[in-house]
Amino acid sequence: MIEKYLDKESVIPESCFIHELATIAGGVKFGERCSVWPNASLRGDSCNITFGDNCNVQDSVVVHGYDEVVFGDYVSLGHGCIIHGANIDDNVIIGMGAIVLDGAKIGKNCIVGAGSLVTSNKVFGDGLLIVGSPAKAVRKLTEDEIRGIIENAEEYMVFLENYKIESMKKACK
Repeated sequence: MIEKYLDKESVIPESCFIHELATIAGGVKFGERCSVWPNASLRGDSCNITFGDNCNVQDSVVVHGYDEVVFGDYVSLGHGCIIHGANIDDNVIIGMGAIVLDGAKIGKNCIVGAGSLVTSNKVFGDGLLIVGSPAKAVRKLTEDEIRGIIENAEEYMVFLENYKIESMKKACK
C-alpha cells in the first residue's frame, strides 16, 4: 500500500519494485532499482525518508523517525530490522532484527550484525563490523566482506527484476 500523508507523497522510480504487502506512507523517496518486500513499513509522516540507488528493504522492516532518515546506495536492510531516525551511508548491511536508533550514523562499507542495538546518537566510521547490544565496532571488514555487501544488494536486484516480470505477467492476464 502506498499512501499520501497530508502534503507528503512518495517518489518511486519505475525501476523500483514495491511488494503489494509493503506499506509506504508520506515522504519516502527512492533512488533507482530499490526494492521493498512484504510487511515492510516505511512511514515518512513525521520525517522524510530518502533511499539512494540499489537499496533493498527486506520483509518486516520498520523505518520511521522524527528527524530525516537517509540511506546511501547499496544498503540492505535485513528482515525485521528497525531504523528510527538514523543515517546509513553507502554499502551497508543492517542485519536481521537489528535496531538503529535516533541520531545514529553508520559509515560506508559497514555490516551491523543481526540482533544488534545501535543506541541513539552513536556514530560509527567506515569499514567496520558492528555487533552487540549495545553495538560496538569489533574489527575492520576485509575487502571480500566489503565486496559481499554489494553482492548482497545485487542479489536483491535480481529478485526485483524477476518479481517485476511476474507482476507484468499477472497484469496482462
